[in-house]
Amino acid sequence: MTLLLQSVVKHFDGVRAVQGVSFEVGVGECVALIGPNGAGKSTLFSCVAGQQHLSSGEVRWAGQRMDTLSPAQRLACGVARTFQVAQTFEALTVLQNVQLLLQAPHGLSAWRQLDRVRIDDALALLAQVGLQDLAPADAMALPYGAKKRLELALALAGVQRAPGARLLLLDEPAAGLAGPERADLMRLVQSLARDASGAGTAVLYSEHNMDAVFGVADRVLVLIDGQLAAQGSPQQIAQDEIVRARYLGQGDYSGGGGC
Repeated sequence: MTLLLQSVVKHFDGVRAVQGVSFEVGVGECVALIGPNGAGKSTLFSCVAGQQHLSSGEVRWAGQRMDTLSPAQRLACGVARTFQVAQTFEALTVLQNVQLLLQAPHGLSAWRQLDRVRIDDALALLAQVGLQDLAPADAMALPYGAKKRLELALALAGVQRAPGARLLLLDEPAAGLAGPERADLMRLVQSLARDASGAGTAVLYSEHNMDAVFGVADRVLVLIDGQLAAQGSPQQIAQDEIVRARYLGQGDYSGGGGC
């Protein structure tokens, strides 16, 4: 099971946001997408997730063309995404958020029934992201780090019924978090790819915080000016002269960033 991008291009009225990007992400891998502001990372993410249509190229997941499908259809195929700013249902409790995503494919006759559906499944997902103790809390009142974890639980809930492996597209999962909280969340992200139970998970995430990349990602993709400038292990990327000159600078990344 593999995410495969082949010569992906996205133009906006002459602006070449993404220019012929090709790469693969396999099940069991946690792959980071990095690059300077304006490199095209968010556009590329939206192309993979379905919020943007390709100008040309292909996106495939598990051998199936994804670029012709809507985001909802991709979700049914096991492809879910999160956003730079956490997206949750603020009027619901933490538990109800997950119950809603689990029940959505089956429909709800009335909002008042939400409390009675898929309770055990929802609690299990909350336990997976470390939020079981906050299940009765209002989503609106959550600290931001907990909202990030809840959004991750929603992504997992959305692909729970999908056949086969799942693909998680995480757009800056650690954005807005302080160092220790960022490290905890990235350990969780890494564990999702490492989990050997079920059909498996592939994780592709974008990030600006280098401590959420080095020491976490199996491989790193570097996007500069809409093109894939480099890819390889974190150690290879840390030593790449072009990447250091155009993005990383001359800092020491050998310590893995503390994650």
